[in-house]
Amino acid sequence: MSSSRSKALVTAAPHGGAATDPVAATMPGPGPGPSAASRLSASAPRARRRGQGQAFGWLCVTPYLVLLGLFGIGPLAYACYASIANPGGSQPSGLGGYSRAFSDFRFLPAVADVAEFMAIYLPMMVVGVILLALAVQEVGPRLGATMRLMYVLPGAVVGSASVLLWYVMLEPTLSPFGSQLRAMGFTTGAEVFQSSNLIWIFALMAFATGFGQWVVIIFGALQGVPEDQIEAARLDGCTWWQTARYVKLPAISKYVLYMVIMTFTAGLQIFVEPQLLYGLENVGSQWWSLNQLGLYYAFNNGDFAAASALSLLLLVVCAAAAGLLIFKARFFDTEVA
Repeated sequence: MSSSRSKALVTAAPHGGAATDPVAATMPGPGPGPSAASRLSASAPRARRRGQGQAFGWLCVTPYLVLLGLFGIGPLAYACYASIANPGGSQPSGLGGYSRAFSDFRFLPAVADVAEFMAIYLPMMVVGVILLALAVQEVGPRLGATMRLMYVLPGAVVGSASVLLWYVMLEPTLSPFGSQLRAMGFTTGAEVFQSSNLIWIFALMAFATGFGQWVVIIFGALQGVPEDQIEAARLDGCTWWQTARYVKLPAISKYVLYMVIMTFTAGLQIFVEPQLLYGLENVGSQWWSLNQLGLYYAFNNGDFAAASALSLLLLVVCAAAAGLLIFKARFFDTEVA
């Protein structure tokens, strides 16, 4: 009886269609899905907003790309061309510019001068900036703001003006500290600006010009270190130096790495300090640094190929050092997988 009743409930669809269960047909089912038109109308504002965001992004980055092409890629392409073609130069074209530059008797002394300068300047900048930034963080907010302002002020005088200021400060007959310099045994500028003292003088000039802005940057990075980690380290008995070494410095390591890269590239291209001091005191030489040697090639010898070869050498060394540090330290890695 039950079997026959269940069979009766199942009716065949007309024209050979699939069988339909009346009970199932009466069960409430899912409502009708959104139509294609409604889906398109809902996605249109999102697509419009996405397009507007991309357009605004390109609008922001376009000035940088234009300047990069005009003052970055353009000069690089011309330097590559000039290193081979030697346009307007008195020397033959070809790869001879590279051999003339790297086999010149002044090339290795210039490399040695820059290497000695970097050996003093780079540690002085990195260690000095980190210690000063840590010291600023430890003092009160008002005193810390005053200290940051005092550190930034020397960086307001840069380039040739900075060199002239340092020259006046170190010249015993002109300096307001002349009595102190004479007490140290320096009575004339020739005794101060000796060849053996040039590296230290250049390092002090470069440090005074650039350390203030880096103190502000590293101090800002230290402000982002979680306070609970610092408090936990202090509760564990860590001293000021241990807290800085094991908590603060690892947290700001990428900022320190960025400072190392920028300081390295700036120091490798030292030019203004030795060039001006040579003109003022006739100390050093016209080819004390690699940039000076490139200038001498171009405008004294008319050898633009050798000058371009030296410029490309500096670019390759800076790019290789920066790339090595970035990839070894995994600079662009984030906590998000």
